Amino acid sequence: MSSDLTGPSRDAHSIDDSSAFAALLDLHSDLPRQGPGSDATTRRLLALAGPPRPRPRILDLGCGPGRSALVLAATTGGHVTGVDLHQPYLDQFLDTATSAGVRDRVSAIRCPMDALPFPDRSFDLVWCEGTAYNIGFTTALRRWRLAPDGKLVVTEIEFTGSMPAPAVVDFWAQRYPLRHPEANRNAAVAAGYAVIAHHALPHRDWWDEYYQPLEKRADTWDTSTPGAAVAVAELRAEIDLRRRHHDDYHYAGYVLRPTNDEDDRTMWSTRPETPDDIDAIHAVNVAAFPTSHEADLIDALRADPQAWIDGLSIVTENESGEVAGHALLTRCHVGRQPALALAPCAVLPEHQGRGAGSAAIRAGLDAARSMGENLVVVLGHPEYYPRFGFTPASGFGVQAPFDAPDDAFLALTLDAARPTPTGAIEYPAAFGVQAG
Repeated sequence: MSSDLTGPSRDAHSIDDSSAFAALLDLHSDLPRQGPGSDATTRRLLALAGPPRPRPRILDLGCGPGRSALVLAATTGGHVTGVDLHQPYLDQFLDTATSAGVRDRVSAIRCPMDALPFPDRSFDLVWCEGTAYNIGFTTALRRWRLAPDGKLVVTEIEFTGSMPAPAVVDFWAQRYPLRHPEANRNAAVAAGYAVIAHHALPHRDWWDEYYQPLEKRADTWDTSTPGAAVAVAELRAEIDLRRRHHDDYHYAGYVLRPTNDEDDRTMWSTRPETPDDIDAIHAVNVAAFPTSHEADLIDALRADPQAWIDGLSIVTENESGEVAGHALLTRCHVGRQPALALAPCAVLPEHQGRGAGSAAIRAGLDAARSMGENLVVVLGHPEYYPRFGFTPASGFGVQAPFDAPDDAFLALTLDAARPTPTGAIEYPAAFGVQAG
């Protein structure tokens, strides 16, 4: 719960008058949580977002007393800025941070989540657990463009089945009209995001730390105070609906990455290669590198059915439809388990430094993720590839079959919830690298 309003939806309690709203805040004060969720779910969503940058800058919107913010600060080692409208929540957040020993890594700002005072590129990660309903899911996605090189993690309440019970539809239609996951995914894509992960919160996240303590408090609450009877009645209706129809709706976390940030200029479009692109891809690589080695390598990989994966050779086109860049992912193995090698990546010299390469790489990684791939390795510039989430491969227990600087031999997991293989990489024969 944040004070921008509370619970699963902005109008979840049908409370418009200030006295009832104040009573609602009092009801939620000092409870373990102010909305459905758990520390485990926060960590799960953080893992799905991929390895954080060193000391990331994190914005927690609708932070309430800071339950998620404190987990984020402790887990990432970064700085978390919490935003909420209710000053007592922010005071509690800072007090708890002091007790937890992370006060120097958090800050609190009182302001509405739809009128934020931050410039672009202020944060590496924007976080919103359980409060996007305050301004609406679609509006939130379009306004929170503060992490153009990072991620947005936001939870949204949504239907789970194609035919929810009429009582569920009617209840939420009067408070916060729900959509199905496909509609929310489409809204994210339309707002300029790639959907990296979708994670449904377990049913226990509603009950163990949220509804059960809240219901217990409501049982003993003094309803003679202004607004209290309205607040308690609406909470009971919400809890009763969840108890009877918990299979019809849930909260789900969306892990999103902007696709139209500054590096991926809108002049670029990406797509998998077609047979008509082979000569153009060869020409791009010949122009980008001192020799034809990389161009010849791509041709050799294309001829190897054990290495080539249709759909993972990505071209970048300019507005005229000309191929300006290329990125390739092919099959390799780590510890005899399948993985992907990112190489070569090339851009015509006249287009270098303008985002054509970034666009191709991100499109390739998104395509690989949609295919169910996970581990990707690359030998590349340590200042370039971390923008895509790559970190030293040694951290995954992955070794190169040749000498390579630790900060240049990198790996990325596309699904942080899955285990990754360990051991030495076996490249396709066309790379000419012998296994150690």
